[in-house]
Amino acid sequence: MQLDFFKAFLKPFVPRPAPAPAPAAMPAPPAATRQPAASSIPEIDVWQSLARSLLCDLGCAPLSAQIKVRWNPRMRSTAGTAHPSRFLISLNPALRVFGHVEIDRTLRHELAHILAHHRAGRRRIAPHGPEWAQACRDLGLDDETRCHTLPLARSRRARRHLYRCPSCKIEVRRVRPIRRKLACLACCRKYNGGRYDDRFRFVKQ
Repeated sequence: MQLDFFKAFLKPFVPRPAPAPAPAAMPAPPAATRQPAASSIPEIDVWQSLARSLLCDLGCAPLSAQIKVRWNPRMRSTAGTAHPSRFLISLNPALRVFGHVEIDRTLRHELAHILAHHRAGRRRIAPHGPEWAQACRDLGLDDETRCHTLPLARSRRARRHLYRCPSCKIEVRRVRPIRRKLACLACCRKYNGGRYDDRFRFVKQ
């Protein structure tokens, strides 16, 4: 009688299922495809110091003291830009995703523009001409191309501003209007030794 009473509280033994095996750990991606942590990218003042050091090594200490390097969050498709008259290099913050190598290469690419203009003085030079190519080599970039090949977002903006050289009639289209004196380089080289000549200043159409 007592045994029957306790049997009412006893649950039948049901064996527990064996735990499922843990999923195999995914292998880490190769080092070449890993994205660097944001904390591993040096601050912008480190890149500025590098630019100044590179110029000092080339004997351009006065120019070195004026160089400024900044991140420009407004950039989309451009990796970097150089402003020789302001001694300023602007870098696209998206470069941080691609790591130190691409930031370094872009920095030297843009620094070559400023160095080439500094060496040319008042003489006009092509943006990616032989003076720029030589500056690239001096800064450690051999066979540098004029445009980057990074997968940055491409912007499509209409070039609504049309300008024409009054001499050779060559036409130039711009996204933004020209805010400074800008003349046809080919005509300046042909008739004025490469120096700016107001006779060949682009005229808005």
